[in-house]
Amino acid sequence: MAKLHEFSFELLPHPPYSPDLAPSDFFLFSDLKRMLAGKKFNADEEVIAETEAYFEAKHKSYYKNGIEKLKDRYNRCIALDGNYVEL
Repeated sequence: MAKLHEFSFELLPHPPYSPDLAPSDFFLFSDLKRMLAGKKFNADEEVIAETEAYFEAKHKSYYKNGIEKLKDRYNRCIALDGNYVEL
């Protein structure tokens, strides 16, 4: 939410459980999953620290570009009357 506010993006409502429209599922978590793949952690704090470092290392343009790519997905969803948007 902080990044959305930072870039002055308006939060648009979308259907629940729509990974094709949720920024977290669309581009944030897929990259994070790849980065964490195969790593072992001994404590929750280690996972939290690694995740925070990952997102802090991303340039502002990473978030801006990812959110801007949602525009096309939202438009396709609108054209399909709210149905699932194929990737």
